[in-house]
Amino acid sequence: MHRLKDKIRDISDFPKPGIIFKDISPLVKDPAALKIAVHQLLYPFLGKKITAVAGIEARGFIFGSLVAWELGVGFVPLRKPGKLPYDVKSVSYNLEYGSATLEVHVDALTENDHVLLIDDLLATGGTAKASCDLVESLGAKVAACAFVVELDSLKGREKLKNYPVHSLLHY
Repeated sequence: MHRLKDKIRDISDFPKPGIIFKDISPLVKDPAALKIAVHQLLYPFLGKKITAVAGIEARGFIFGSLVAWELGVGFVPLRKPGKLPYDVKSVSYNLEYGSATLEVHVDALTENDHVLLIDDLLATGGTAKASCDLVESLGAKVAACAFVVELDSLKGREKLKNYPVHSLLHY
C-alpha cells in the first residue's frame, strides 16, 4: 500500500481554505499503481453476489468502471444534475463544504441488483450515504462500499454503518 500512498498528492486549501485535497491524479497516471488500486478495491468482493458497480461522479467513474470491467458486471454512473439524458431519480445531501445533488437513470438498477458502490474518497460520508439511498430508491441492494482513500478523522464510515466498507488507504 505504500506504493499507492506515494501516489496520492496533498493540495492545500482546495477547494477552499483549510481543506487538504487528496489528489489521485498521480495514481491514475501510473498504470502499475492504477492496476494495484483496482485489484485491491475489488479483491474482497470476488465470488460475492455483485451484479453492478455504481460510481460517484466524477472520480468514482475512474475506479468504478474499471472494477465493473474486472468483475464482468455493468457500470452505473451516479451523476450531478442535468448530466443524464433520460428520466432520473435524485437525492440532495450536505457536504463538508456545501451541498450537492446526485441523479441516476430510473431504469439503471432493479430489485434484483446487488451493487458495489465505488468512489475515490470517503470523508464525512454524506456523498456515499446519499449514493446508497439513491441506489436503494431503485429497489437495489447495496452490497458494499469501497474507496481508495478514507479520511478516518472525519468519521464518514459511521454514516455507512449498515454497509460493509472497504478502504485501501487511511489518513
